[in-house]
Amino acid sequence: MNLVVALLVVVAAAAVTVTAMLAVRRRAPDGSYFQDGDRASGVFGVLATGFSVLLGFIIFLSFQSYDDARTGAELEATTVLQQTQTAQFLPSGASSELTAELACYARSVAGAEWDALESGTLGDRVNPWGVEMFRTISDVVPQEATEQSAYDRWMDQTIQREQARITRVHGAEGIIPSPLWVALFLITAVIFGYLLFFADPSEGPVTQGMLMGSTTAVIVTLLLLLAFFDHPHGGGVGRLQPTAMERTVRLIDTELEIIGLEVSLPCDGDGNPL
Repeated sequence: MNLVVALLVVVAAAAVTVTAMLAVRRRAPDGSYFQDGDRASGVFGVLATGFSVLLGFIIFLSFQSYDDARTGAELEATTVLQQTQTAQFLPSGASSELTAELACYARSVAGAEWDALESGTLGDRVNPWGVEMFRTISDVVPQEATEQSAYDRWMDQTIQREQARITRVHGAEGIIPSPLWVALFLITAVIFGYLLFFADPSEGPVTQGMLMGSTTAVIVTLLLLLAFFDHPHGGGVGRLQPTAMERTVRLIDTELEIIGLEVSLPCDGDGNPL
């Protein structure tokens, strides 16, 4: 959701609730429906405080998940670049093949896989180039000490890369369970319903509209922020982009050009197998 859509949602929600308040205000008794305004305000304070604490705690946890996904994407990109360097010390037959597969892996993450994350269709699918690298490294038998050291290092980096990928895709399908969303919307409806009992024809319509509109704007904005953190990948301001992996793709191409290694990639620009 981009900023324009979010702003329209906030304005539309505020318009609906303000209209409801002004409609109830026409038939409300002077001084609102509550005979004891101080007691009613105290009860509303309890409702609002409980809701704000719950919502704030959920937003905090959601932001942690968002930050973990961002960190995982950066770590995965860094590990892919490191593995490209490690692959150059493996036996020559597997070295060029693994280098090409790593380049395709990086392109796949920044291309087809990120598109699947944005649309929420990635599911439990594995990266095909991760499978190809496993098949390639399985046939490698290191002979020299340098090759053995590179082989061990490759295995460690593979574990690190796979764990970083899991962290990156963790929140792709949403981290907030449906019952929690139901609870949040139910509490929101209770708060708005309670505010309608403060309708008072003795107060001006602007004051009454401000009472309902400001509350609506704050709550809807917080819910939209929570929805943003619940699906961190995709387009729009602030959402996670494959910036780190795109940078890794460029660095791999640059390093291969510097060392004069020509590699034929078995994939297109988005990492799809040819």
